[in-house]
Amino acid sequence: MRKFIDIGANLTDAMYLGIYNGSKKHESDLQQILQRSWAAGLCKMIITGGNLEESRKSVELTNMDDRLYATVGCHPTRCGEFEENGTNPEDYLQKLKDTILSKQDKVVAIGECGLDYDRTQFCSKDVQKKYFEYQLKLTEYFKLPLFLHCRNAADDLYNILSKHSGLEGVVHSFDGTSEEANKFIDLGYYIGLNGCSLKTEENLEVVKALPAEKILFETDCPWCEIRPTHAGYKYIQRENLDFPSVKKEKWKPDHMVKSRNEPCNIRHVLDIVSAIRNEDPDELCEKVFQNTLSLFFSDE
Repeated sequence: MRKFIDIGANLTDAMYLGIYNGSKKHESDLQQILQRSWAAGLCKMIITGGNLEESRKSVELTNMDDRLYATVGCHPTRCGEFEENGTNPEDYLQKLKDTILSKQDKVVAIGECGLDYDRTQFCSKDVQKKYFEYQLKLTEYFKLPLFLHCRNAADDLYNILSKHSGLEGVVHSFDGTSEEANKFIDLGYYIGLNGCSLKTEENLEVVKALPAEKILFETDCPWCEIRPTHAGYKYIQRENLDFPSVKKEKWKPDHMVKSRNEPCNIRHVLDIVSAIRNEDPDELCEKVFQNTLSLFFSDE
């Protein structure tokens, strides 16, 4: 059976508690989601921390199963938390550090951190850059890889990373150009692929050209679902659409929820990437699995 590691699962999202836009539609179904994941070949899963509160929840969720791990960090659009309401940035960073120390064997990366210039209405570019670089102290202290976010900000992200030698990590949910990907790869970083990386024909051309030894897979669930309108959808194997789904209002514990992505859908990412690259899916899956072990679980 093919083995997968989802490097980006937002399992702290309220949708997995049955809450959509603040409205409760059904009971929490995280246990069923995990059951579907393991059945689909997931061997490990990394839960994304998007700020201090989510990072604490991510670490706590690792108690549910030995195969769950977490990241700890602050997303670029939330970097204002470092100084809002009179917060001392050093105190916020220390609390992130304490979160890692609370269960250090389960925290495998610093993040989600980076730059997002598509949503500067939530946090200005200057604040994002300041506190992204500030979080690199955690990487240097704990010797952990980076789980990086980059939206329309590749040049500035590259410039900051290039000033800090000896770091490693992944630029997750990559949707940039081949030139941008190669710049990060030249620094030693991996490229994380999910549904957002496979939306357009231009995206697919970028993915075709990536070196296999630098590819990682993720879902970024509950986001980045691969939809029928996306360029990559036609490559999904029919047998990997086997879990039935219903609208959230008609939720059933043994069904997926329409338009809510889950880790089990990582199989779709493999289907598309292997097809467009004309590679054997078993061999590519094993290669990506080993890449992921090398970055996040090198002691195994």
